Amino acid sequence: MLKRFLLVLFLGAMLQPVWAADEPSAEDYVNYIELKPFVANFVSPGTLRFLKCEITIQVTSAAAHHAVNYHMAEIRHEVLMLLSSKTEEELKTVDKQHILAQEALEKVQRVLLAEEGEAYVADLFFTSFVLQ
Repeated sequence: MLKRFLLVLFLGAMLQPVWAADEPSAEDYVNYIELKPFVANFVSPGTLRFLKCEITIQVTSAAAHHAVNYHMAEIRHEVLMLLSSKTEEELKTVDKQHILAQEALEKVQRVLLAEEGEAYVADLFFTSFVLQ
């Protein structure tokens, strides 16, 4: 009997009470939205060149997630126009791809700011990037 009591007491001490659990706040919300792949031709002297990339957008609220999905067509358009405007020299190195990611993030934020009144998107990542 004493062993059972001690076992129950020990297990009870090991479990965190439900009411003591931390409530997730709006600051803890992080979600990612994967965009469909982009394929664009870009400026290259003499030959037709293509860029294929996949982009993931980081949002920090459910409202941001909804806003990105609602304005997806315009977001994709702006990013595609940005990719198509680049030259081979502006795409070749990793450093220049980081700059491109920042430019794409700014484009997405401008769309959302114009349409929703808030930029919403926290970051933008290339999850694949191929030049051909």
